[in-house]
Amino acid sequence: MEASQRTTLPETVGEIEARLQQYSDAGRAVGAKRYLKSDLDFLGVAVPDLRREVRTWAKAHPDLDRNGLSRLCRALWQRDIHELRIFAIELLRARKDCLECSDIALLEWMLRRSSTWAYVDAIAVHLVGPMVERCPQISKELDRWARDESFWLRRSAMLALLLPLRRGSGDWKRFERYADAMLEEREFFIRKAMGWVLREVSKRDPQRVSRFLTPRVDRVSGVTIREAVKYLSEDDRDRLLAAYRAR
Repeated sequence: MEASQRTTLPETVGEIEARLQQYSDAGRAVGAKRYLKSDLDFLGVAVPDLRREVRTWAKAHPDLDRNGLSRLCRALWQRDIHELRIFAIELLRARKDCLECSDIALLEWMLRRSSTWAYVDAIAVHLVGPMVERCPQISKELDRWARDESFWLRRSAMLALLLPLRRGSGDWKRFERYADAMLEEREFFIRKAMGWVLREVSKRDPQRVSRFLTPRVDRVSGVTIREAVKYLSEDDRDRLLAAYRAR
């Protein structure tokens, strides 16, 4: 690969796996696999150890360019080992400075092969979100995701808006549009994501969330509203929950 002329891509993946194997813990592996209800293999590597290895590996490969990064992450992702997929996500986060707008295709490829919040949320919030801020033109990709048959893509469309909305900026109108289209969905992970975004917005602007929920209380799910009202005033919280229970 481009990062090194001395090793092939499979050898690089093998090297990374070997580095992670030194932290393998069978008990942690069983627990993590059960918690995530995953069919993948687990090494049982603690997150701090994995992130430290990502930093060490990235520092040792400063010549890893964009194409090499993409190829390596795809190769890691194609292995059915949880920690290799997390390594790919963390490596992208560490080197997101070299990603371009067109790399939204790579992130979508990863999202479509995720099938768990553990990957989807990290990719959507920490990779897709910052990319959309740098490249506003790819917001149209989020619009497409918000209509996708995969609920993981629909969840990703909403969560990609989270960080700037949490800061008090961001595209609230786009979130409202997505949420209105998904309010009556029965999928837990959609309902939870909607509540998560509303909860984070409410920490800075509780009235915005109250205004959003008030006319929609007859459509919103219990999962969403219970999450959304956590940081509202006691009066607004009681009013909205009473209206939800009385509908």
